[in-house]
Amino acid sequence: MSKTIHIQSPAQFTSVLSSSRTVVVDFYADWCGPCKQIAPLYEQLSQQLSRPNQITFTKVNTDQQQQIAQSYNITAMPTFLIFTSQRETSRIRGADPRALSAAVQKLAAEAASAPSSGADASSSSTGGTWLGASLPRGYSDITDQVDVRGLDFLNLDSDAGSAREVFGTAKPTALSKGKGKEGEKDWIESDTDEQLMMFIPFQSALKVHTLHLTSLPPTSDEDDEAPMRPKTIQLFINRSNVLGFDEANDTPATQTIELKSSDWDAETGTVKVELRFVKFQNISSLVIFVVDGDGDGEKTRLDRVRIVGESGEKRAMGKLEKIGDEQGE
Repeated sequence: MSKTIHIQSPAQFTSVLSSSRTVVVDFYADWCGPCKQIAPLYEQLSQQLSRPNQITFTKVNTDQQQQIAQSYNITAMPTFLIFTSQRETSRIRGADPRALSAAVQKLAAEAASAPSSGADASSSSTGGTWLGASLPRGYSDITDQVDVRGLDFLNLDSDAGSAREVFGTAKPTALSKGKGKEGEKDWIESDTDEQLMMFIPFQSALKVHTLHLTSLPPTSDEDDEAPMRPKTIQLFINRSNVLGFDEANDTPATQTIELKSSDWDAETGTVKVELRFVKFQNISSLVIFVVDGDGDGEKTRLDRVRIVGESGEKRAMGKLEKIGDEQGE
């Protein structure tokens, strides 16, 4: 008997997401050839790896459940989504047996070794990636799309950590016991003053929904030279290189954000910067300009930057594609 759940309504889908730690979803259509090709493998994985309340396999017919498909921006067939603790953690577009099998096997192993009680979403680890805040429904962490070879910074203190580590997947050492060993600096700071300019190119066109910024400066009141958390941030999109500070002052920002002390999570030191999503479609690069800091210090600090949204080119709903190895279709 099949263990796969065929979703009949949005309410049923929500119930499944909340009742199982890991949920695998096959978005398909009856007319999709590649969907039919990979269906036997999906059913085999379901039979082998389904575990009550731990890992659940579902199928969603996009023609019959258009509301669910639209909620998760399904634009191609088949698309496989993997959820952990109700958050999307992986998206596989197309009938790729190796990618699907590898992703499901990995999630199944993690589900088997995880504790039965769910972790707090604000300090969770997803597939080995530390997250300082929960992900918005329907969107995933796409920081792996950052082209770290093209990163460029202005006014970066060379004595701080590697700039690439700010986009890494590990939990910040400042949140670990002992605050990290001497020399293990995995954060960045501004240099001569509080302003910091970051040019972040991407490997593919993105739709950016939210930024997660983590800043964990020392809390000792006796340290007069302690860096500050960012206060005012300006964002610029689709630039070919880093902006100069004078150029940034003369260029209208795509969005300006004013952060308050209360915006930062007390446990993770992370703030969720929600963007005007309509302005951050088809993004090839992002410039983050830290204009000033929250305090009287001379420097600002960032421990992690996470990009949340969708990877890939934007496609109009209603023009769903068949993706697979079929020729001549």
